Amino acid sequence: MSIEDLEDIALAMVAPGKGIIAIDESSGTIKKRFDSVGIADTEENRRRYRELLLTTPNLSQYISGAILFDETIRQSTSDGVPFPRYMAENGLVPGIKVDRGLQPLAGCPGEVITEGLDGLRARLEEYARLGARFAKWRAVINIGEDIPTSTCIEANAHTLARYAALCQEQGLVPMVEPEILLDGDHDIETCYDVTEATLRALFQALYQHNVFLEGTILKVSMVLAGKDCAEQADVDDVADLTVRCLRSAVPASLTGIVFLSGGQSDEQATAHLNAMNQYDNNPWPLSFSYGRAMQSAALKLWSKDLAGNYAAAQQTVFERARDNGLAALGQWKPAG
Repeated sequence: MSIEDLEDIALAMVAPGKGIIAIDESSGTIKKRFDSVGIADTEENRRRYRELLLTTPNLSQYISGAILFDETIRQSTSDGVPFPRYMAENGLVPGIKVDRGLQPLAGCPGEVITEGLDGLRARLEEYARLGARFAKWRAVINIGEDIPTSTCIEANAHTLARYAALCQEQGLVPMVEPEILLDGDHDIETCYDVTEATLRALFQALYQHNVFLEGTILKVSMVLAGKDCAEQADVDDVADLTVRCLRSAVPASLTGIVFLSGGQSDEQATAHLNAMNQYDNNPWPLSFSYGRAMQSAALKLWSKDLAGNYAAAQQTVFERARDNGLAALGQWKPAG
């Protein structure tokens, strides 16, 4: 695959008014979500749930692609069509989560590093054969007393860059995700400083590893106060500080930026995205790659009647996709 192909895929991922649905929950995470609504955590129920999401009628009107889990990329629809093939035939770009989760960062109490580089080249080769066109790797930065350290930020940036270079070697667009966690009582200014430092380190590492930014997507947290902070910023302040931080630290040559919802409510995630797209002259598309903020309402509805509520749950998925697609254009309006 040529460099131009990588750029074309990345551009399709952030097409105007479209975003990405994240359905790459690990086995442990999907079990917790199923347990919370009383659904048995079986392979067939996981397959049926992912099929519900991916086969939502007219989904590609507002969704450009989906991030899958290892189990999901190997599964098929009820009609026997492999999910990656179904997606490609219905206007969705197949993606795959490739990291292997968080581990404590040795020598840095309270901080973590994402593992999974060992054997990654071979895994990427297999995922490309299975139909993946992009991949995702999540790093996590905690804010607390005396953290994050520069050691943690630089170690995660280096790992993200190594992953991204391997992706492009195999013809996959890398989605690099440095998530700043909402846990804690830090204020929004602290989040701004940590986000800026993390992004600067990330793009320096990507440059050092010769990663082609025009064939790369950034998935990033919004600049928000910690969930335990007494003072929470309003929508306009979140939008202003997030856009300002991105303009300070992210090269204009990057193809696009998608946000994670990161513990926000469905409406908060949509409102913040919409406000950011009210700004003129953003150098990159600002869109979404939401998991819970796209799925939670549909999962609750489906759990009440797995057969009878199937179509209604899909309609809920479509409505969330529509709202966030409009927000990616700055055209969303709250209900009422």
